Amino acid sequence: MPNQWTGKGNPYTKQEVRDRLKKTLDEGKAIIAAGAGTGISAKFIEKGGADLIIIYNSGRFRMAGHGSTAGLMAYGDANAVAMEIGEFEVLPVVEEIPVICGVHGSDPRRRMWHHLLKVKEMGFSGVNNFPTHCIVDGHFRQVLEETGMGFAKEVEMVRLATMMDLFSIVYVATPEEARQMAEVGADAIVAHVGTTVGGSIGVTGAAVSMDYAIERTQAIADAGREVNPDIFFLAHGGPVNTPDDVREILSRTDVHGFVGASSLERMGIEQSLTDLTRDFKSINLR
Repeated sequence: MPNQWTGKGNPYTKQEVRDRLKKTLDEGKAIIAAGAGTGISAKFIEKGGADLIIIYNSGRFRMAGHGSTAGLMAYGDANAVAMEIGEFEVLPVVEEIPVICGVHGSDPRRRMWHHLLKVKEMGFSGVNNFPTHCIVDGHFRQVLEETGMGFAKEVEMVRLATMMDLFSIVYVATPEEARQMAEVGADAIVAHVGTTVGGSIGVTGAAVSMDYAIERTQAIADAGREVNPDIFFLAHGGPVNTPDDVREILSRTDVHGFVGASSLERMGIEQSLTDLTRDFKSINLR
C-alpha cells in the first residue's frame, strides 16, 4: 500500500496500518511485529515478512551485546536514541512496511505533543510506549507513580498519539493497564509477561512459566476487549521466544500475534553468527 507522499510504506495513517493488520488476520495469518536496533536488522526483518517494525532504545543496547533491560536504565536519552535509529538507519532502508517509534512517555523533559509531532514528521507510522514503566514493580514503581513519572504518562502519550492520527501499539503488564490504554484509543495491546528467556543475555532465574504467560496474556486481552473489541492483541516476552512457543500461546489464547525483539533480532544473530563462524573455522589448510 504505497502512500501519496513517498511511494514507500512510510508514513501510513492510523487507519491504513489497521487495515494492513486486518488483512493479515483475514488471510488466516498471525500478526508479527519485530523490534529492530539497526538498519540491517530492519532490512531483513522486512524481507522475512514482518507486519510492523518497532524502533526503541533497547535495540541499540541489545545489538551492542547488552541485555534489553538496559533500555530502562539511565544510560542515555531513550527518545533521542529511538529517533536517531529511525532517521539514520531504519527509515532509509525499509521499503514498504510501517515503522513504529518507541516513545518514553514519562520523560519529564519532553513536551509530549511536540515530540510526537517530530515523530510523525520523521516518517514513523505510529508509536510504542517504550521504555515502559508497566514492567517495573515494587517500591520503585510506587516512587515513579508518586513523583509524576508513572504509567499514566504513557497513557497520556497514547491519547495524544490517537488525536494525531498515529497508530499505537502498547505494552501493558496487567488487565487494568490494558483497560486504560484501550480507553484512550490504543490500536494494539501487547501483553508483556517479562524479559525474554534464552540466549546469551536472556533471563533465567527471573523467568515465568508458559502457563503463567498464557493466563496473564488472556486476562489482558479480555480486559482490553471489554473496552474495545476492535483492538489487536499480541503476546510478548517471558518464555514466548521461539516460533513453537508462539504457536503454543496462540493456540491457547485468542490473541492475534506476537511482538518479538530479542527473540527475533538478537536470537537470530547469536546463533547464525556462531554457526557461520564455526563453519569458517572448520576449514583446514592443505
